[in-house]
Amino acid sequence: MKNKLYYQPLYFIFWVLYFVAARAVFLIYHLDKTSDLTTSDTWSVFLFGLRLDASATAYLCLLPFLALLLSALWPRLRLSGFVRVYTYIMLVLLSLLLSADLELYTYWGFRLDATPLQYLNTPAEMAASAAAAPIFLLLFVTLCITTAFILLYRWLFDFRRFVLKQNKWLYAGLSLWYLAFLILPLRGGWQQIPINQSVAYFSSKPFANHAGLNMPWNLVNAVLKQNKIKEDLYGYMPPAEAVRRVQALYAAVDTSASKQVVVAERPNVLFIILESYTAKFIGSLGGEEGVTPHLDSLAAEGISFTNLYASGDRSEKGMVALLSGYPVQTTTSIIKYPQKTEKLPQLSTVLQQQGYSTSFYYGGELEFANIRSYLTNGGYDRLIAKDDFAPETYNSKWGAHDHVLFGRVLQDLEQEKQPFFSTVYTLSSHEPYEIPVAPRFAGEDDETKFRNSVYYTDWALGRFIAQAKQQPWWENTLVVITADHGHPLPGNDPNFAPSKFHIPLILTGGAIPESDTVSTIASQTDIAATLLALLNLSHQNFKWSRNLFAPTSSPFAFYVFNDGFGYITPNGAFTFDNVGKQIISRDAGVTEEQVLNGKAYMQRSFEDFVQK
Repeated sequence: MKNKLYYQPLYFIFWVLYFVAARAVFLIYHLDKTSDLTTSDTWSVFLFGLRLDASATAYLCLLPFLALLLSALWPRLRLSGFVRVYTYIMLVLLSLLLSADLELYTYWGFRLDATPLQYLNTPAEMAASAAAAPIFLLLFVTLCITTAFILLYRWLFDFRRFVLKQNKWLYAGLSLWYLAFLILPLRGGWQQIPINQSVAYFSSKPFANHAGLNMPWNLVNAVLKQNKIKEDLYGYMPPAEAVRRVQALYAAVDTSASKQVVVAERPNVLFIILESYTAKFIGSLGGEEGVTPHLDSLAAEGISFTNLYASGDRSEKGMVALLSGYPVQTTTSIIKYPQKTEKLPQLSTVLQQQGYSTSFYYGGELEFANIRSYLTNGGYDRLIAKDDFAPETYNSKWGAHDHVLFGRVLQDLEQEKQPFFSTVYTLSSHEPYEIPVAPRFAGEDDETKFRNSVYYTDWALGRFIAQAKQQPWWENTLVVITADHGHPLPGNDPNFAPSKFHIPLILTGGAIPESDTVSTIASQTDIAATLLALLNLSHQNFKWSRNLFAPTSSPFAFYVFNDGFGYITPNGAFTFDNVGKQIISRDAGVTEEQVLNGKAYMQRSFEDFVQK
């Protein structure tokens, strides 16, 4: 008989083994795809999937561990039978889901998630789809897996095979500790960001990433995020009218008269995304003077877009808007759905196909908000993140300071194969606004701390650009400088205010020989098409993006906040609350046609997201 003191860890291992076996079954079932993986890829599928397996196991262990704690405190409860029945039920249920996932992946190309919920109102179609599946084979797989693990449980892990060899209170205390300890695997470790699907994304081969996912974890996560994700959630007009209005906005662009300002034929592209860089702190955009002197200098020597607006108010949302030219969602974000982001175009993919080497630099954790899965789908050759920097260079919350980040970029670009497309994402101007230098502005309030962090990032950027200008690659490089989103500070803007979303866009570098100011109203989503047009590359797959160097009769900017949107044209701006179905603010010049166009854009962009 085994000692009860060790039961909970062994029970945890039992479920981890089950998920490892389930992953092996998945790879075997899809042997045609598995055969395309290298031996290293296959091992990595199991290795990178372990954290999600441990998280799913922690959730499964919550009830049994609680029951065992109660049983330790009150032995008469005899809850060991509950643990056994619970285990058998969960084995049957999970094995059925596993078998369904095996076949659904064949048709869908992504792991089981909340998608089947969309078809509950059409049971006939569901039954017809199921009829094509090898039901007997799947039931056989279910039976084999369930039977094998029930026998394994009875042989090695049944609580009846364990006896208490120590004091009852020692066992009770240890049981309480085991229960409390589940929080660590449950959230994926000690790191600041709770675990998400990104931890299993390690490869440029989608199947390898999909195989690394834990199916039950992925399913529950998707169901929890399914709230309000309905195609007709913003049904302000007939779908055909919404399509017509949105198409007219993009058809108003005269691509035949596009201006070309890049002198190099195949320039390097350095895409710099500045964290929370609001126009309110940028003097060249009419903001506060003296906070961003280096950025203002770059605006004067390059091409500055003075009326560009972020598409959302979160980092992960801004990233998709910038790199995929795709609209932002209100109460969710497409980046949380890897099966959807796989269908998005990305600048890195297009440029890689043109022979560019690609890299992404960030001083923080790429697991934040599923960013890693999105970038992996983009096919970047190299992802540099927090673990690639020394811990002594970190701030207390996010990661490496910006001057350290820029130093690594400069070092790597000396050896980078040209032409290159390198994306650099800063973080020091994010709350808690910690900087490794003496503050420029006096004060301890959040606004002053934020101002100092923006000033520090501007200093780091200016130093980096000055050093980059001495490099041989500079003369053949186009530098794009923009922000992921704006900020309520300074001024504590309400979350819907246009001024909160006003951000910079500057084109500079040796490949831009002239300076100019472009005042057309534009969205963050328009940067992708503009960049590709400057490189003489097609941007037809970036359907929600338009070339800002091509004249248009309908300039506009669209952004979203928490279940609301803003719409800006030369006539003025209005903001709308999707919950209350009412206008929040409206400038005097805003026409009813403009209101309808804004609603159409909200409706059509969300429909497109749901349909992805």
